Amino acid sequence: MTSTGRSTHTHEPVADHEQKRVALGYLQEAWAEARLDGIDGDCLAQACLFTALAEFVTTYGEEAAATFAEGLANRIRNGEFSLILPRQ
Repeated sequence: MTSTGRSTHTHEPVADHEQKRVALGYLQEAWAEARLDGIDGDCLAQACLFTALAEFVTTYGEEAAATFAEGLANRIRNGEFSLILPRQ
């Protein structure tokens, strides 16, 4: 297990960007473990998307989650989720 600078004993509010950084570390560790166990990346991606969208629906409701999801197509096309950016 790698260290991502997490603390389970904090009592002070943590900035949103810091929570996102730590959450990403948790997900990267879980992803790596699942891949080592032979789980296909596409299966992991679909399970993660389902879980994330279900959380949005639970937190914000179906209409707000749908509105958020509608904006994903443009964000994908604009390269926001591309890990390897094309060279010009």
